[in-house]
Amino acid sequence: MTRRLPTSGATRALAVGAALISGVATLATAHPALASTTAHHSHHADYVALGDSYASAPLVPDQVDANCLRSSHNYPSLVARSSGATLTDVTCSGATTAEMTAAQGTAPAQFDALDRHTDLVTVTIGGNDIGFSTVLGTCAKLSATDPAGAPCRDHLTGAGTDQVTASIAATAPKVAKVLRGIHQRAPYAKVVVVGYPDLFPEDGVGCTSASVPLAAGDFSYLRDKEKELNGMLARQARLGRAQFVNTYDPTIGHDICRPVGERWIETFAPQTPAAPLHPNADGESAMATAVERTLARHR
Repeated sequence: MTRRLPTSGATRALAVGAALISGVATLATAHPALASTTAHHSHHADYVALGDSYASAPLVPDQVDANCLRSSHNYPSLVARSSGATLTDVTCSGATTAEMTAAQGTAPAQFDALDRHTDLVTVTIGGNDIGFSTVLGTCAKLSATDPAGAPCRDHLTGAGTDQVTASIAATAPKVAKVLRGIHQRAPYAKVVVVGYPDLFPEDGVGCTSASVPLAAGDFSYLRDKEKELNGMLARQARLGRAQFVNTYDPTIGHDICRPVGERWIETFAPQTPAAPLHPNADGESAMATAVERTLARHR
């Protein structure tokens, strides 16, 4: 039976879209990698999923947590089903690295789910720390000033420093601290950092429209900033004794400029159940497949 999202959750999800426009941050067998863990401990692998809205999948059916806008078809749930792992999913929309150790509204600190019995941890984090929702909202507002140019890039780099690049650099030590905290609380767990999927056309050619209100020249700029974010996460994973899952490459060609049916990341005005500029069910499935392949390579 389909569980309907409570009104409070739906209202909050709509607020995510409003925040993007306004520029206010909101932001069939056991898998081999887990099967080996299961065999070693003689129980189903204990899997804890941490992270933000790209992991929780707001508005993707079925919503099972109205406070965190968490879906039963987010990538952690799909990975757990395919592997037979026992999942504790504490992913939450709007989470930053701070919410790993601090409550987020009524949701307890995500690290509370970890212990010495945890076998696998996935974490998607960093996008809200760099304020990417604010950046996208700013870009949407500025697009009308120079639709054929790159007004957002010019605005964010006009003082001689790229503000997004600076935010990514400032977030790196926060991600490193998250990974240290995971290892401290779950010393025997395999730790996997899951990156962000491809939002913008890889070739840089935009699709400026009412549902994608971005100036033509800003598509390539935003693509490059997302790549910088993923690059930082990959480096921190290597330094922090974790595996990195590249979800960007497998989702190229399914960005916000693709038509319905081919699009795995929704536009500012979603046509498939998902929050604006977030993965829909197909996107979450692609992320799950990328996680599963990485686990298989590093089992």
